[in-house]
Amino acid sequence: MGDAIEWLRSRPYYDGQIAEHRRLPAREPEYRDVGLEPRLADALADRGVDRLYRHQAEAIEAVRDGDDVVLATETASGKSLAYAVPAFEAAMEGGGRTLYVGPQNALIADQEESLSDLARGLGFGSRVSVASYTGRLSRAEKRDVRDARPTVLLSNPDMLHYALLPYAGRLWEWFFSSLEHVVIDEVHSYRGVFGTGVALAMRRLARTCERFGADPTFVCCSATIGNPVEHAATVTGRDPDGIALVDEDASGRGPRDWVLWNPPEYDDDWAERGSGRRKSSHTESKRLFVDLVASGRQTLAFTRARQTAEQYATDSASDLRERGERDLAARVGAYQATLTDDRRREIEADLHAGDLRGVWSTNALELGVDVGGLDAVVLDGYPGTRMSAHQRAGRAGRGSDPALVVMVGGEDQLDQYLMTHPEDFFRAPPEDAICDPENDRLLPRHVACAADESWLAPADEAHFGGSFPGVVADLTAAGTLARREIADGMRWTYAGSESPQHAMSLRTAEEREVELVDAADGDSIATLGFADALRDAHPGAIYHQQGRTYEVVDLDLDRNVAELRSSWADYYTQPLTEKSLAVEEDLAERTLSARSDVPVRFADVTVTERVTGFVRKDAATGESLGESALDLPETTLRTRALYFPVPDDLESEMRTIGAAGGRDGGTDGESDDAAPSADGDADAAPGGEHAFNGGIHAAEHGIISLFPFHLLCDRGDVGGISTPYHPHTEAPAVFVYDGYPGGVGLTRRGHARIEELMERTARLIDGCDCADGCPSCVQSPHCGNANEPLAKAPAVRLLESLTGAREVDEADASETEPAE
Repeated sequence: MGDAIEWLRSRPYYDGQIAEHRRLPAREPEYRDVGLEPRLADALADRGVDRLYRHQAEAIEAVRDGDDVVLATETASGKSLAYAVPAFEAAMEGGGRTLYVGPQNALIADQEESLSDLARGLGFGSRVSVASYTGRLSRAEKRDVRDARPTVLLSNPDMLHYALLPYAGRLWEWFFSSLEHVVIDEVHSYRGVFGTGVALAMRRLARTCERFGADPTFVCCSATIGNPVEHAATVTGRDPDGIALVDEDASGRGPRDWVLWNPPEYDDDWAERGSGRRKSSHTESKRLFVDLVASGRQTLAFTRARQTAEQYATDSASDLRERGERDLAARVGAYQATLTDDRRREIEADLHAGDLRGVWSTNALELGVDVGGLDAVVLDGYPGTRMSAHQRAGRAGRGSDPALVVMVGGEDQLDQYLMTHPEDFFRAPPEDAICDPENDRLLPRHVACAADESWLAPADEAHFGGSFPGVVADLTAAGTLARREIADGMRWTYAGSESPQHAMSLRTAEEREVELVDAADGDSIATLGFADALRDAHPGAIYHQQGRTYEVVDLDLDRNVAELRSSWADYYTQPLTEKSLAVEEDLAERTLSARSDVPVRFADVTVTERVTGFVRKDAATGESLGESALDLPETTLRTRALYFPVPDDLESEMRTIGAAGGRDGGTDGESDDAAPSADGDADAAPGGEHAFNGGIHAAEHGIISLFPFHLLCDRGDVGGISTPYHPHTEAPAVFVYDGYPGGVGLTRRGHARIEELMERTARLIDGCDCADGCPSCVQSPHCGNANEPLAKAPAVRLLESLTGAREVDEADASETEPAE
């Protein structure tokens, strides 16, 4: 692989796309002796494991000492042995049981196979038995699992919520009463709404264990994140001081070449020049994939959608056949979650054996499914987090052999920021994983579930936090709980007639949902929360799902159903909205180090939004093709937000920039177009007014786009409003809010790291070569005001001034000026 970079530069389509190349050196493995039960040691040796890596040994010893553990190391570093050894030891010594919780059924199936194989190697009488319990089993198969009473049970959070906890006393007492270990695999994936739901289910699990006299040790496995102990403690409800961190990966690997590949800007159309628009990352990724496979390198390419993976696999095979590589064309496939279990296992085995030479995959292969080591990985677009990028890259590398990883940048702001600031990709601290078990919309639902599983007592505040008494009082007043006074105190039981567990999902905070159906056959396409449906599934909207394009023909809010039909539309749609935000209560405040007069607050807010229409835009150029009006109901979102006012002196500077025509390609202050202010809060006037409104709007968009740089989230998980006047601040203000009811902790953490966000946002906007704002810097596909107005130079001035970066730049410039 030493000549891989020169080989890439020699490709006929190469036009300076390599934005950065880094070689990570090889790493020698480090081992550590740890005593194992002889049968277990022999079974591992028979499978090629005669020594344990240091991180495996450290985790095993911590669990043996009774500590909870979070193991945060790279993909394919052998994390599974860190929990398999204690689980098997507990079963062999006294029949102790282990609950394994994984986020995906494919991962659970992979773990069941490997653990079952190891259990068989122990021989007769070991007392170790392994079984999975997922929704894919039939009723009879589930009964068989319960009757077999395995010592290692593998399941997912949904089954824990729907099937294990509600029936703990009737069907699972044998399991929970002997539970010694709980394994939370891929704990970093439990974030946002889903993570919050899982965290609350774990608190219900803790109550159930107490009920049956069990006190299990928790073992959490994670990718490299910024806050492994904090996040593991938040998800499990355990004391962070009792969690041992093992995060030094001692496994060996060969050298790994990382290439950041940025598609060239459009240069064959004068209208695109200076727009910041780039050629397709998909085209670049497919060409790289085909070339790598044709050169003999076993290659895995990651893309976003299931249908896209299938289509790109077909296209790649076709390109190989056109080159005369018919044998290789037959050895290219696609991997995604809707495949049957048998087909997925076949692909995994063929990859491991080397029979498949190239595979296009969704994130389904990002997790710990064993496919062996590959020669190369292609990332079709930045996956959204550095953690995910490195997880996927970890699929490349076989033993001490070199590996190649190529990340192809898309037009998204974060993609382009990393292409132009590679040091931040390779050196910045990992993202934090965030969830919020104190969410005031989800907590009451889980308290109701807990009451259904076993009666509540005042001591349950230890599980559910300080707001527990108020939640119980509210649920009792609503008739959801019934109060019972017994000899040793007050108790509360569930008083509803339907299962509270089946009335809610772990994966959403929405109570009202809209089903999207295909008008041709009535098949369900997807389900959206009510507010999302108004934005994305209104009549006339173009909707994309799994690589297919649909047009919404009807939205029936009485039935909560949207009807869609297949479409060949060469345009996309963006909703136009009217939005307002009311601050209910300020919860916290911090000041900026460079501007002590500017408070940045964290608050409880209510966002009111109404979709008023939509605009059609040409898919190729982004040019507007016209607008249509809509008459839809407004929605309200009670959530959490961070916000800051814009001081008078900076407002004046930003307006002056507009009047002067800006700098570095900023907004033209002489425009006569009266544009609405950021997110539609007021009318704008030419010159300085346009520059100011566009500046705060651009700053808002930029801050939102970089949230995923610091936190494990998507850009769509947060929203924003910028306004030239807000009654709460009595001044211009920029708000950024959690996009989920009650908030899931994103803006709470963003509030704590606001100066980093501002500094990077200024660099993102200032570093883009476009003239007036583009998808790579400040344009947002989620903007309810059609990305008007946007002004780059005033936004940079605002953010640099708030963080002190402007003063530093000016001081550096003065030091380099020649003396007179």
